[in-house]
Amino acid sequence: MTIALPSSCLSVVNNANGTALPDKPGVAKANGTSRHVRGIAIHEDLRFTLSSTLAEYRLHVDESGDLIHDHFGPPVGDLPPKSDIIVRAGWGTEFSTRTREFPDSGRGDFRLPAFHLRHSDGSTVTHLKYRGHHAMDGKPPIPGLPSTFGNPSEVSTLVMRLEDDITQIGADLRYSVFHNFGAIVRSFVITNHGTETIAVERAASFSLDVPSENWELLQLSGDWGRENKRVRRPITLGSQGFHNSTGFTSHYHNPFFGLVDASTTENAGRALGFSLVYSGSYAVDVEKTSFGRTRAQIGLNPLHLSLSLAPGESFHSPECVGVYSNSGLGGMSRTYHRLYRNHLSMSHHTHRARPPLINSWEAFYTDFDSKRLLNLAGLSSQLGFKLMVLDDGWFGNKYPRTDVTAGLGDWIPTSERFPEGWDEFIRRVRSLQVGSSDSKLKFGLWVEPEMVNPHSELFDKHPDWVLSAGRHERSVKRDQLVLNLGLAPVQEYILEFMSDLLASGDIEYIKWDCNRCIHEAPSPSDSHGYVLGLYRIAETLNSRFPEVLFEGCASGGGRFDPGLLHYWPQTWTSDNTDALDRLSIQFGTTLVYPASAMGCHVSACPNEQSGRVTPFEFRAHVAMMGGSFGFELDPAKLEERERQQIPKWLALSEKVSKVTLEADLYRLADPEESNYPAALYMSHDGSLGVLFAFCLRAVKRMDCGPLRLQGLDPQATYDVDEERWTGAALMEAGLSLCWACKAFQSRLFAVVAIQ
Repeated sequence: MTIALPSSCLSVVNNANGTALPDKPGVAKANGTSRHVRGIAIHEDLRFTLSSTLAEYRLHVDESGDLIHDHFGPPVGDLPPKSDIIVRAGWGTEFSTRTREFPDSGRGDFRLPAFHLRHSDGSTVTHLKYRGHHAMDGKPPIPGLPSTFGNPSEVSTLVMRLEDDITQIGADLRYSVFHNFGAIVRSFVITNHGTETIAVERAASFSLDVPSENWELLQLSGDWGRENKRVRRPITLGSQGFHNSTGFTSHYHNPFFGLVDASTTENAGRALGFSLVYSGSYAVDVEKTSFGRTRAQIGLNPLHLSLSLAPGESFHSPECVGVYSNSGLGGMSRTYHRLYRNHLSMSHHTHRARPPLINSWEAFYTDFDSKRLLNLAGLSSQLGFKLMVLDDGWFGNKYPRTDVTAGLGDWIPTSERFPEGWDEFIRRVRSLQVGSSDSKLKFGLWVEPEMVNPHSELFDKHPDWVLSAGRHERSVKRDQLVLNLGLAPVQEYILEFMSDLLASGDIEYIKWDCNRCIHEAPSPSDSHGYVLGLYRIAETLNSRFPEVLFEGCASGGGRFDPGLLHYWPQTWTSDNTDALDRLSIQFGTTLVYPASAMGCHVSACPNEQSGRVTPFEFRAHVAMMGGSFGFELDPAKLEERERQQIPKWLALSEKVSKVTLEADLYRLADPEESNYPAALYMSHDGSLGVLFAFCLRAVKRMDCGPLRLQGLDPQATYDVDEERWTGAALMEAGLSLCWACKAFQSRLFAVVAIQ
């Protein structure tokens, strides 16, 4: 293999190394397992049904040994027979009309293949046929990759075994059904049982053929400072979709897409969602054929693959989480939220309240010393902040980090900035009492371990550790180069300095940043190797320091994805902290990700990114909609009136977070569509909720209409703003809110069921 990774983190695994892989597929259908497994029905005619309380997934083996898709949607009884499209004329063959589960290329399908292999003789034809199956309670992990998890009472897995008799290539398709969710999780394993090296050129984790209907494509796209905006468009004839080639998730697109009816709304209609558990380059391809059917796929970007497999080696694809909802986009979102909180995020902090924090970046940038920091810490602790985060600029000696052009890679505290010593500085911060409580101020740090400045001791010693393409000039962006995390020595260096750093003082929080994308990767497969190296580092640090709260960041939301959510419970949602812009960004992000995963902060005005001035209350309410609430400013520079409000907002945020961390989210009105956006966070049992309501622009003499709540018990009575109403009244008639004729208003209500 060309990827220099320890075998423990490879998604390409050699059987000879003793790694547990499925047995080589047998040669007879009789090898299939038909014992009872919850949620999986296996019939003698090789029809398979994976079912939960909310959705069903069906497939069968046809007479040629191909896997054919039958249904992904609500639970149904016997399916009515489907009409076969018989190819009598034209260039198409029977392959071009089948709803195939794992389509190949070169044998007459003529549509996008889910996989594409190049054999040693240059051939790219692979003919996989069914050879057996196995069903099990539970769900095995994927070596070296993040994945969903659950105990045997929560999830079951079906493995379909395929093999090409000519090339001796085997494939295991893995389908997992979570019993209490409308979700099917898919991945696959390609194993080279032959004697020659092959290359994996294409790998779509989920491929689905859907009937000829009026589908629309839904995606989350944007750029730096305007991440995760919803884009919805009709699916037309031919190929469409989006690809990411930056090496990371990127701000441009999120690794998710949806197929929705043209009539689907937030609260009603069919929605199919597909979320890739991966943090590197990916591709979404949707193709509508001349006869009307649509094939939709998500997986690795072929431009960043071309992965070699020697005899005996296997390639594991990332997994994709498919969700079906018949209650619109909101139902799809709530399925993802619950599933990702409970069956993807592994952090000890996932279900814990996060401490309200203050971050030093917009207060000082890189212009500070320990005295200024201790003054910030002292004032912050008096106001009630529970965590102070020291952002960029604290490291480097030969090349001190006095601006962004130097020091990255040299993770040693700058001695001139901390003359009392690093240990003593942290001790002083940690000795400060939070408000009138008995607790002490916690301390956290910003790091960017994946990057290096050319002006650094690390680059002086190891220029060969940087991703570069031979004699081609290296692209220096943001005065940074990218370390090759696919190299074992680089991984060990990062693990060593991070372990030393976390052991150097009482550090309880790490903000892990990544501020540029990858250029000049020497080979396509290096992109995937990089991601595997990152996962190994994240998993190792989580294991060594389970009590440290990690937050992901990539110039804001440039790496907000399910892959890193597996390791890190929260991500900095956007560098844009303007409250108006943040409403759209946060509403879009929650299409897939739970609010508990969003880092949301209050910043000073005029806002650094937009120049906009908004009321303190408006900014605070917007920031309370995430899982991690904080401030990005210097409280000493605020007006006294605003500074005195901070303890109130901190105390309120902690009360609100007790609900938002675990609640179901109902987006009642979207800021992209309404001047009066609103969202309700409601506990699963409908007993307690928090309602956020906003007015964005000043409008004279306007009835904004009733705000109808959702997720309540119609028969229960609720207290809302000291008024009592039945759940039915709140959901059907709604609340009538009165707004003054001014911009940027906000209101927050507790919604409490009365016993």
